[in-house]
Amino acid sequence: MTGTDTPRLRVPVGADAERWTTRADVRFVLLVVHNVTSATRLLDVLPLFRDDHRVQLLATCTGSSPFLAGVPELLASAEVPVLPWEQAKDTPVALAISTSYGGELHALRGRLAVLSHGIGYNKRLATPDNTGQHRTTPVFGLSPEWLLHDGRPLASATVLSHPEQLDRLAAACPEAVPTAVLAGDPAYDRVLDALPYRERFRRALGVGPHQRLIVVNSTWSPRSLFGDGGEGDLLPWLLPRLTAELPADEYRAVAVLHPNIWYGHGPGQVRGWLDRARRAGLGLIDPLHGWRQALIAADCVLGDHGSVTYYAASLGRPVLLGAFPDGDLDPASPVAALGRAAPRLRPHGGLRTQIDQAVEGHAPGRYAELAAQTTSSPGRSAALLRRLFYRLIGIPEPAGRPALLDRLPLPPYEPAERTAPVRVLTRLIGADPPKVVVTRHADAAHEPEDPDADGAHTAVHEDTRDAGRLSVADVIVRYAAEDDPRVGPSAAWTAEVLARHPHCALAVYVSGPDRCTVRTRRGDLVRLTAAPGEDGRADLCDPAAYASALLAWLGRKPLAEAAPELTVVTGAAHHRVAVERLR
Repeated sequence: MTGTDTPRLRVPVGADAERWTTRADVRFVLLVVHNVTSATRLLDVLPLFRDDHRVQLLATCTGSSPFLAGVPELLASAEVPVLPWEQAKDTPVALAISTSYGGELHALRGRLAVLSHGIGYNKRLATPDNTGQHRTTPVFGLSPEWLLHDGRPLASATVLSHPEQLDRLAAACPEAVPTAVLAGDPAYDRVLDALPYRERFRRALGVGPHQRLIVVNSTWSPRSLFGDGGEGDLLPWLLPRLTAELPADEYRAVAVLHPNIWYGHGPGQVRGWLDRARRAGLGLIDPLHGWRQALIAADCVLGDHGSVTYYAASLGRPVLLGAFPDGDLDPASPVAALGRAAPRLRPHGGLRTQIDQAVEGHAPGRYAELAAQTTSSPGRSAALLRRLFYRLIGIPEPAGRPALLDRLPLPPYEPAERTAPVRVLTRLIGADPPKVVVTRHADAAHEPEDPDADGAHTAVHEDTRDAGRLSVADVIVRYAAEDDPRVGPSAAWTAEVLARHPHCALAVYVSGPDRCTVRTRRGDLVRLTAAPGEDGRADLCDPAAYASALLAWLGRKPLAEAAPELTVVTGAAHHRVAVERLR
């Protein structure tokens, strides 16, 4: 990809490219990729060149980043010709666009525009000096070390999103000020455009109206939330408490991790480190395509000094800082201001209490000043950037077509599926009509506390890693389509499970987001279906909770008295569930 032995392209650029190209009268625009993180911002602006037959896009990777894993796959997904770096340096282009200062950008043959790949420029970055020791630059992206080559500005255009960055640029590197262009923030604009679809994004993550979505966000580096080099390694404390303290039907937790974590340590290793939390219900968000939707859907963000946490505050979301190395930041930057304004997570306090306090004590305008510093041109970055790019290319913008970014896609439906054992506390609070309170904790290290509970049992997914737990489970659960030929139909599977596990009281086949089929030890086959909400949409409570409520009822009352409807209470939500006996 970057080495000298990588074959050079012959089409659409190369020594004899004119013999093979179909459209030769084009201007070449080179997308310069540093790593996966920087490439995501390039993907944001790529749509600005669509439908223009005068422009041919190319891509290359500088090879200078320590985080090169994932880059070939990302470049392949962009489906534009990829030049080896040595060829890219030799190829004249009308415009090169980079979202990082890494690599030999000065060697490119064409005008260069540099964008930030995060929320402006905030972090100090340690770099080696001529003795091999590490020193700290004033601010990455705003200092002469990055902005100048041989005393002159490296870029033809240094793209900033807000005048506060221009003020800091003038103080740190006045030579680069003439290249500065205020052109907004395309990543943030895509978020602003998608805000009306918050409920859709929440439903995609399986979050019901009365649930709180907790987004755990970490940038990279040892002093990040995911790192172990700060004041203390918070992760071993945090992960088990996400499930031990937060009831499964009242909270949903997902993690948004910086691409440098994913591709630096390897996606498989990251999943391995988070395996227990994932089996208990923690969702992992795609680091390229899903993080913005998760922020829009969030009720609280547990984060650090990274850009994603700042974006969350800009959107008005409650923020709780789990790690925040103030010394790594420019004290005059907006991100440093967030560290002074947002509450900090106390490792020795209760996690649920702190999250609830952050949500319930949050004032809507708390971070309004910070939001105003995210971009000085909200919703206008597409127009401003396209105007800049075409000015640098030297041709008019496409006539009669507005400059548009891609809309954020609707993520796939991915509710929490817990394969770790779930401890269930229940309480009957009504018999006419039947009503049962259900509180579930996945992978609970200790018996959950609820002095009002009058019953408890354990529900275990059939695919649990610890197969020995199935022999002592009160409830065994399977999630599959009713017509899944591998395990279904539900009547057959439930009968097999009860025959295989004589101590199991209930077999539960969840076949949809709002329904399940249950077989009791007595042989009764029952379908539980939640009534739709006021908007006609399916209830998003895990149907296994309905089955646990039915088991609690059957411990005190006959099945006939549960029909035709049972109310299942999870936190503040009341789920009306139809109880239908099947033949």
